[in-house]
Amino acid sequence: MSAPVRYDEQYCPIARALDALGDRWTLLILRELVIGDQRFTDLRAHLPGVTPAVLTDRLHSLQQEGLLEVVPAPTGARSLYRITPRGRETMPVMRALARFGIPLLEDPTSVEVVRPWSAVQTCVIVWFDAEAAAPFDERYLLRVDGEDFLLSSARGGGVDRSPDLVVETSAATLFAIRQGRITFDDAKREGLLTTRGTASVVRHLRAVFRLDEPAVAAG
Repeated sequence: MSAPVRYDEQYCPIARALDALGDRWTLLILRELVIGDQRFTDLRAHLPGVTPAVLTDRLHSLQQEGLLEVVPAPTGARSLYRITPRGRETMPVMRALARFGIPLLEDPTSVEVVRPWSAVQTCVIVWFDAEAAAPFDERYLLRVDGEDFLLSSARGGGVDRSPDLVVETSAATLFAIRQGRITFDDAKREGLLTTRGTASVVRHLRAVFRLDEPAVAAG
């Protein structure tokens, strides 16, 4: 295994950040740990193509950088990897990369798995518009390929309140909407997306997460 590239001769915060995050798989490991604690086998399953040796090396480096920690599993069988508060500081970097990368994605092939969590994070959550969300006190339940994700406007909608809106769709449809291959309205007309809630709350969701603004690369 070749040694990772470092930028020791450059006194630059970008160079130092790349020392910590620039190796292949590093940010993708942190992406998985944002979801929750993971076992080594979980990470391998969610990172197709990574070898055990590379994954072990990256996990060790991330632990040395203070971006993850090893914690006991509840059952005591195997340890878990957990992102640290310092590791969570990389989330704006991942959000920026997601927004940059959306226009670069081609249509998924029949063998590529389009994960609900990935679709909600990269097609919805990273586009949150705090200014648009400020007037609203609402909760939105996205049911994507059978998995539930509870989102909210700026004020959160109240912890114990039922969702003001339920949206059911697929991960592939969310990517198609964000990439501009289909509009929100067309997805509804074609039965690819359903909503349960008032028309005004649907409009609010679309504004809060900018669902009517396809991600396109600058010309």
